[in-house]
This record gives sequence, C-alpha cells and structure tokens, in this order.
Amino acid sequence: MIIDNKNYNERIYIMGILNVTPDSFSDGGKFNSIDAALYRAEQIVKEGGDIIDIGGESTRPGYEKISDREEIERTAPIIEAVSACFELPVSIDTYKSKVAEAALKAGASLVNDIWGFKADKNMAEVTAKYNAACCLMHNRDNTDYKNFIPDVCEELSQSIEIALDAGISKDKICIDPGVGFGKTYEQNLLVIKNLEKFNSLGYPVLLGTSRKSVIGLTLGLPVDQRLEGTVATSVIAAAKGCRFLRVHDVLENKRAVVMAEKILNA
Repeated sequence: MIIDNKNYNERIYIMGILNVTPDSFSDGGKFNSIDAALYRAEQIVKEGGDIIDIGGESTRPGYEKISDREEIERTAPIIEAVSACFELPVSIDTYKSKVAEAALKAGASLVNDIWGFKADKNMAEVTAKYNAACCLMHNRDNTDYKNFIPDVCEELSQSIEIALDAGISKDKICIDPGVGFGKTYEQNLLVIKNLEKFNSLGYPVLLGTSRKSVIGLTLGLPVDQRLEGTVATSVIAAAKGCRFLRVHDVLENKRAVVMAEKILNA
C-alpha cells in the first residue's frame, strides 16, 4: 500500500476518482455499472494514477444520504471487480463503518473518510482490524472558527488521535484539510494558500480540489470547465509539499505535478 511506503516524500501520488453514484456533482451516473467502472479504472491506470478511489454516496452540497445496504450494493461488487483486474490499490470513500468493512473485504486497502473517523465511532476500529491505511479529512457542520488554520489543524489532530488509539500505525495515515467541507469560499482559498502548515502535523497531506465550487466560483465556470483551475491548485500543492492529489482528470494533473516537481527539485 502506498501510504505504507516510508519513502512517500519522493513524489506526489495521484488518487483517481471513480464515483459509482447517480448524483455526484461532476460525473454522477457515468460509472454505475461494472463494465463502465472497469473502463474508468483502466483509464486511471493508463493515465498514470496511483490509487483508485471508489465512492458510492455523493457528498456534494445538499446531498441525500443513502442506507448502508445501498452504498454497499453500489461499491462492493465494483471494488471486487476492479481489485481483480488491476494492481493499483483501491480506496473506499465512505464515513460508514459497515460500508468500509464490506469494501475492505472486497479488496480495498484504504479508507477515505470525509469525517475523519468522527461520524461513525466504529470506523477506526474497522480500519485497524483489516490493517488498512486511511485518509482522515477535516470536516465540521459549521464555519464558525475562532482561529481558522490552527483550528483546522487541531481538529485534524483529533482525528489522528482516534486512529492511533484504535491501533492504526502512523505510517498508514494521511490527512486531508477538507477543501469544500465545513468552510466558506474564502476559507477554502486560505486552506490552499496555507497547505504547508498542515505538514507540521507529521503526516502526508492529500489535497482534493478537483472541479470543486471554489474553482467554479473563482473563475465563474461550470463543473465541466474547471480543469485548468484544478491543475493550478495541484501545482500549488506540489510547491507546498502535498504528497497526494485526489482528482478526476488524472493525466493532466499528473503531467502538471511531474513538471512542477522537476522544477522544485532542480
């Protein structure tokens, strides 16, 4: 598993998004069948992705929650098929322990939790049980911060403690400052501007800005025209020491960060 690699600082890893939902903000309904999902997974592999991130419930603003059973039915068969056909590690994008366990049984090796193990008290235990890696994202149900960046760091530290207390080893944890979650437009820009400050927590940082509203609002563009804005954030992430990028457009972001890394390491 990539996060197990003690030498993760050598380069940036690309997490390619594979949504198997009917209502995701960017690609809802495109990859719901196993054949379509395998096509998307193959595309991620060919374009240079390092991880395939599979999600079965949209988390766009105003999303409707679905049952554990429905989410498992959407994701587990596709995770099993993708894991059988491709060597890339698979992550499950969920905040529900039953969904995570079904995914891990099906072949996933990383749990990507938008609530940082805080929404479901069993998430950390399930992740530890299967010796899986995890990505802990910052999230909250309001935007009322006293001291914004330090508050985000403190709340991420709480998620890290939950993971460590459950027995998850330090080298299986990465963190995500949560652009688009529990933050205003201005706060999202500040997260990106201050990405290097999250490195102080001692864990590799993942940035997920792909096609998000912070880009749409900045450029005045719809979801299907946010590639260049996403690439700009990826290059900034490279300059500020991020180690993972979660993106829809793997090829373009991969090329951009490889170029950025060459310049930074010259």
